[in-house]
Amino acid sequence: MKNKKMVLWIVLVVMAIIPVYAQQYDSEKDFQIDWDTNVKDGVIISKYIGAKREVRIPPSIQNNPVTGIGELAFGDCINLTSVTIPNSVTIIGMAAFRDCTKLTRITIPDSVTIIDTSAFIRCTGLTSITIPGSVTIIGEGAFEGCTGLTNITLPDSVKRIRNGTFSGCTKLTSINIPNRVTDIGDKAFMDCTKLTSITIPNSTTRIGDSAFAGCTSLTSITIPNSVTEFFGRGAFAGCTSLTSAIINSVTPIESGAFADCINLNRVIIGSGVYRIGVAFNGCNNLTSITFEGNIASYNFSENWNSTSSDDLRDKYLASDGGPGTYKRFAGGNVWKKQ
Repeated sequence: MKNKKMVLWIVLVVMAIIPVYAQQYDSEKDFQIDWDTNVKDGVIISKYIGAKREVRIPPSIQNNPVTGIGELAFGDCINLTSVTIPNSVTIIGMAAFRDCTKLTRITIPDSVTIIDTSAFIRCTGLTSITIPGSVTIIGEGAFEGCTGLTNITLPDSVKRIRNGTFSGCTKLTSINIPNRVTDIGDKAFMDCTKLTSITIPNSTTRIGDSAFAGCTSLTSITIPNSVTEFFGRGAFAGCTSLTSAIINSVTPIESGAFADCINLNRVIIGSGVYRIGVAFNGCNNLTSITFEGNIASYNFSENWNSTSSDDLRDKYLASDGGPGTYKRFAGGNVWKKQ
């Protein structure tokens, strides 16, 4: 009987100790801090000086809440494997985790509102990350070069995907762009070579230069008519698996927008498009183009270096031309209106 009581007592003690141990944070001495004058009584971690691979940031240092992770605070911590951020933190600073190449797990609490420029740049060990709904700003290049990242969840609170945010994420296969995003920045997804599909929401008004350039696994794309501000130069350049594009934007299609999309064979251009630059140069397999409206200015004749009177430009501008579907034999310059 005594032995059973002893065993029960030991079990109870162990059960009591485990939760306490699990909640232990790293020593305050492992962190250098700056006082943040913009947050009352808050401190910013300026540098991690500890040596642990798995870090649990304390919610307070010197009896003041930790409100931010400063610029390069964990930058170049090449042996860091995981980080738990406390609920007191609101800002993850510029390049905070730059080149933490072995970082595989990070917990971002729903207190964080800003993930600053290049915050996780070249964190090549990250495979997935969930960004909480509290985050409203993700800085330029925040996840650039995260070559191990296969999926990411963006909250509806994000309204802009800034320049280069996911550039070079070569294993990213899919991403959901929230319905409130208005701006997809320059090079935002450039060279995301495993990205097979993307849905551009009806909230988007701008697609930046080279936004999806080099996304060699994309097979089709639809540009909504909400894109009224800008449809960037080289936006889909080098998307070599792209076979069809539907463009409903109410904006010019800039030069090089679909340059070298060598398998693109079908394009539908909505009635809102009023100018087309040399947008399809190098698209030698493009055999069908549908115009749903009248284009005031375009340069199709330059795309295949055609001098034939039967080229697309002349056919479209002819008295019997205008809106409709035009087709040509692959490799030739003679277009016929269907």
